[in-house]
Amino acid sequence: MSTLGQEFTKGLFKENPTFRLILGMCPTLAITTSAFFGFGMGISVLAVLLGSNIVISAVRNLIPDKVRMPAYILIIAAFVSMTDMLLNAFVPELHKALGIFIPLIVVNCIIMGRAEAFARKNNVIRSILDALGMGVGVTMSLTLVGIIREIFGAGSIFGYNIMGTAFEPMGVLASPPGAFITLGILLGFFNYAFKRLGIE
Repeated sequence: MSTLGQEFTKGLFKENPTFRLILGMCPTLAITTSAFFGFGMGISVLAVLLGSNIVISAVRNLIPDKVRMPAYILIIAAFVSMTDMLLNAFVPELHKALGIFIPLIVVNCIIMGRAEAFARKNNVIRSILDALGMGVGVTMSLTLVGIIREIFGAGSIFGYNIMGTAFEPMGVLASPPGAFITLGILLGFFNYAFKRLGIE
């Protein structure tokens, strides 16, 4: 049985949802035009994942197997609705930018996958650590993709110009093909790095 520390760190490296498990590609490719949007989406996923993991783990023995999946979707949808309303109230610019991808967190395979594969089989403490690890892993990944696309596509980072007026932005990185290019390079880099470090 893995230690509590391993439950958290596996989501950062060995089982990173974006760079290792290749999950949640739709928001990864669609909203990472800037570091801020990537970070905002990552935090939203983390919040929903944490809340749903806690509740599903706490009531796992009360949910009949026949209605397990609908019950999970209902629980996840409740946390997605809360996240959506909080973003709209406190960060309207981010809420508008993320758009349809906030409600789509309900069917995000990262959230449903952790509910089915982990939260329903483990206690609340382990489920919290699993959610935090996976959520932080997603947030770091989306933010990294957003940072690279924003720096080379706009010459800025988190909205602050860092490349000066002489910089010629690589417009392709701010476009949908730029998301595929950036993600492909990062996947290749991390696969090579993990192999060198013996992380399988």
